Amino acid sequence: MPSSTLFLPATDGLPLFVHRWLPDEAPKAVVQIAHGLAEHGGRYARLAGALTSAGYAVWAGDHRGHGRTARTPDELGFFAERDGWRKCIDDLWQINKRIAAEHPGLPIVLIGHSMGSFMAQQFLSEYGDMLAGVVLSGSTGRPAGLAAMRMVARIERLRLGARKRSKLINALSFGAFNKPFAPARTPVDWLSRDEAEIDKYLADPLCTFLPSVRMWIDVLDALHDVTRTARLADIPKRLSIDVIAGTRDPVSAETKTLIRLLAAYRAVGLERVTHRFYPDARHELFHEINRNEVTRDVLKWLDGVIG
Repeated sequence: MPSSTLFLPATDGLPLFVHRWLPDEAPKAVVQIAHGLAEHGGRYARLAGALTSAGYAVWAGDHRGHGRTARTPDELGFFAERDGWRKCIDDLWQINKRIAAEHPGLPIVLIGHSMGSFMAQQFLSEYGDMLAGVVLSGSTGRPAGLAAMRMVARIERLRLGARKRSKLINALSFGAFNKPFAPARTPVDWLSRDEAEIDKYLADPLCTFLPSVRMWIDVLDALHDVTRTARLADIPKRLSIDVIAGTRDPVSAETKTLIRLLAAYRAVGLERVTHRFYPDARHELFHEINRNEVTRDVLKWLDGVIG
């Protein structure tokens, strides 16, 4: 699988680091990946291998404040001084346009994981006509307590400052996600049942940072926005959307919020929404013990969408 990287300039000039993997023959379609919070696009190399073997080209950018788009360790966990989420959506659009220019005429499918799936939810409401389909992995609808978390984040900004890291927000988010798995071996057992994958995550210096208070405000505000009925109504009605999650994923309250999201999709008239919930799987389906099953299912869905 030939692989390469590039720095693609964002609209504000920030160099966006992008991973690219290509099949040996001419690709039949392109998969664009939007990774999650506190990780990076390079973690999807194994998935990219399966996709390229099946004839897909794969592009995965590191979001601003993540991976190698963050130019210094201090930039990890910080989108921007203002409009950080908007800039991230514009970054996805810049990468999408570059994909279309380098692979003219090929269908493009967006896979968004976790925070990347929140970005994908907004992206498909604004640029859904440019996509053949969207996979939402480890996503959520509007969670209980979102308003309270948004308030806490603003109080922490007043107390600490926008660039500081809040132990309180970390305890209320990642810490709360890990509680159902007590006694936990690590602080991130909620990500996967595969201990080797957990250890790889913890050993990766691009994955172990705490988000800044400003980033939490950006993400929580975006989650409020992307789940509004008016936003959902802007999604193209015949766009293919596949929602996948583990039944033990705390981000969706063990799929409860996703069930509400699926109902909301039906209510606004979306016609091509499918879902698969994997028993006992946790948050990172592409790093779970049943990842081969998940990958096969996604490939089958992809082939159906572009076929």
